Amino acid sequence: MDRYSRTVAYLKVLLPLAALALLSTLFLISRGVDTEAVIPFAQKEIEERMRGQQVTRPFFSGTTAQGDEIMVMASVAQPNSDSGGATATNLQAEIRMAEGGRMTLVSDSGAVHPDQGLARFSGNVKLTSADGMTVETELLETALDGVRAESPGPVHATGALGVLTAGQMLVTAKTEGGPVQMVFKNRVKLVYDPNTKER
Repeated sequence: MDRYSRTVAYLKVLLPLAALALLSTLFLISRGVDTEAVIPFAQKEIEERMRGQQVTRPFFSGTTAQGDEIMVMASVAQPNSDSGGATATNLQAEIRMAEGGRMTLVSDSGAVHPDQGLARFSGNVKLTSADGMTVETELLETALDGVRAESPGPVHATGALGVLTAGQMLVTAKTEGGPVQMVFKNRVKLVYDPNTKER
């Protein structure tokens, strides 16, 4: 028997034995695997999800008759059977106005009522206007079909003129399709800072 034939004979025995060894190793390893799957959620999160329906990162957008774009988003939203709308946490909105500029809104929570064309921002509400003025309040009601907003409670604003406080604020356009204005009412107080450069 020559060398080639001897090698082939050895391989005929060794290769099947190696295959058996590999298969037995696979079965041994599979026995050591934990078959109890762990759900990658905290118990508190599971309980909250079981309590009711919710939508993660909902998004609402629309365009007004004047061409303004309105976008509303949140971290989590849950349907509200009493009012027919939805309550949300970390509510945010962006309004891109047709004539240029944009306005942003953020709050800890709120509610959206598409059937009423209304969004309510509550808790640490912060509105930033197109000219850079920042208004802080606890409650702000806004329209979803136009650029309108109203704060029935006290507001605190900072901008190019200085610091302004008032008992109420209204964001609206005086005429149809006209420029958006912020109107402050009820005990308005302005502390002017001459060091602030006017825009």
